[in-house]
Amino acid sequence: MPRPANSHSWQTLFSPLLLCFGLLLNLPAQAGQNFAADPGKVQLKPLVENLKEPWSMTFLPDGRLLVTEKSGKLRMIENGKLLQQTIANVPEVVDRGQGGLLDIALHPQYAENGWLYLSYSAKGEGGSGTEVMRAKLKGMQLTDSEVIFRQAPKINSNKHFGSRLVFDREGFLYITLGDRGEMERAQDLAQHIGKVIRLHDDGRVPQDNPFANNPDALPEIYSYGHRNVQGATLNPFNGKVWTHEHGPQGGDEINIVQAGTNFGWPVITYGVNYFTGTKIGEGTKKPGMAQPLYKWVPSIAPSGMAFYTGDAYPGWKNHLFVGSLKFQTLVKLTLDGDKVVKEERLFENLGRVRDVRQGPDGLLYLLAGNKLLKLEPAPR
Repeated sequence: MPRPANSHSWQTLFSPLLLCFGLLLNLPAQAGQNFAADPGKVQLKPLVENLKEPWSMTFLPDGRLLVTEKSGKLRMIENGKLLQQTIANVPEVVDRGQGGLLDIALHPQYAENGWLYLSYSAKGEGGSGTEVMRAKLKGMQLTDSEVIFRQAPKINSNKHFGSRLVFDREGFLYITLGDRGEMERAQDLAQHIGKVIRLHDDGRVPQDNPFANNPDALPEIYSYGHRNVQGATLNPFNGKVWTHEHGPQGGDEINIVQAGTNFGWPVITYGVNYFTGTKIGEGTKKPGMAQPLYKWVPSIAPSGMAFYTGDAYPGWKNHLFVGSLKFQTLVKLTLDGDKVVKEERLFENLGRVRDVRQGPDGLLYLLAGNKLLKLEPAPR
């Protein structure tokens, strides 16, 4: 599918300016700010305020928190305090543009096997690409590390790494990958770019992957036609893997990943070219290409996603929460099965909300700007 005239050149020229402008919008969070939830209230509590470009987090079984910083540092937060010592033996990353040290996830049987997983942009022949490493945490260092996935090909681009990691109920690992700013690659099954990957926990390819027996496709691919998937989570109520991805100026999408599905980018999209506002691809619908479960027009620039399963906030159980980089807010979505029936935006000026997680205490935690924030029920 030919790229619309001048769209890539405009994006390539101005994307650094857009990135810088976005970073300037990291306004401070307002401690104690209330939002009238139905039927209760919540308030924000800053826990750590001196992180540097945090990207993802995960809770260890003992309550400690690991946080990735895009520059390549893996940080430990213990008893609400950021330790000065960083975790050693983290893989070398390419910290340029949207690349760096990105997602972190624990194996579903972490308590038994100790495996944790990191995604990051790595240097290689042709440029850089997303890789996934698994390792074990012993004290303040990683050991027994092994790279279980390398994106192919690596290319000379600093955009759209995607890079979320999520395990399903059967223990399969899903890796989300963006189009790297070169949109046509998302439709090419001979490369990983613009795809969702499905692997065994050790990097082996499942025999029932949809393209495992297709000589013209890479067997790791599970779905394709993605622009930049920066949110992925397991729906704990039905076991489905949900994702969301960035659209251009509009057309951010929430999707449920299904084997072999073509999600359409860049052939169909609800977004438009930057600056010119001109049409991309063939329109918004085409036979054989999936429609989004939910979309945002204009874009909110979503990042991070979590289903809430606790009881700490009255009326919030079974809701979906998504961070917004653009509007610096937390988006609360009310669901009816697999349908989004209501959207609310909670708080203002949080900083760019990069990740959302539910903690072992049943509370929601956010990485926003340079802060770790906790949502607490407001005193009554």
